[in-house]
Parts: sequence; structure tokens; C-alpha cells
Amino acid sequence: MAGFDDGKDEGALRTIGELGEALGIKAHVLRYWEEQFPNLRPLKRSGGRRYYRPEDVALVREIDRLVNREGYTLRGARTALKDFRTSPGASPSGEAREQRTAPEAATAHDAVPPELVERLRAIRTTLADALEF
Repeated sequence: MAGFDDGKDEGALRTIGELGEALGIKAHVLRYWEEQFPNLRPLKRSGGRRYYRPEDVALVREIDRLVNREGYTLRGARTALKDFRTSPGASPSGEAREQRTAPEAATAHDAVPPELVERLRAIRTTLADALEF
């Protein structure tokens, strides 16, 4: 799992706090996403404490990418991720992500004028660059 600098093994379980801190996502958002995405099911131990497996982390990253970076609605992201699966410890490649989301993206763009799509892409890039600071 690239991007984690928490001293744990790549295959280690992570709590909701650890995952939220590492990805910049608040715990209440992660809990809400569990309700919205049926395939996001972290382990729950005594007292309801959540433990995210590597495949859960990969799914959360994918949800975050679709919703917060690509601008999908939760419903659109849920549709795009309906068949999302990774092997334990693996994260999806960019190529696999593009193959999985391209049909949904094409459908969404069919009714939008090309010049508007380009303007929105430019705005998205500007916002993404601003978040990099």
C-alpha cells in the first residue's frame, strides 16, 4: 500500500482513525461510505471497532478518487464500483481503473457539450493543483 508511512506492514489491518488520517478522510465519512457502498465491509471487532484490510483500503482509495477527484455522485461511484475487487494487498492499477470507469464516464459525457467538458476538466485540474499545496 503505497502512501502509508505509519510503520505498519503493508498487509496490516488499520483502524478507522489510521485510515482516515493517512488518506485525509474523516471517520464519519468512512462510516457513511460503508452504508452507501455495499462492497465496503471492514472487519468489526468487539465494541464495533473497525479494522480495514488492504482490499478495504484499496476500495476506499477508489471511492475517494471517484467522488472527490473525478466528481462522481455517490450513486455513480457505486455503479462504477459494483464489480470492484482486488486481491488482498493489491491496489488497482490506473489501467484497470480506466477500463472499469470508462463506460460510465462516456455515458455521463454524451449529453454534455464538448466545450463544457473541457472547461470542467480545466477547473478540476486547477482545483487538484490547489489541493497539492
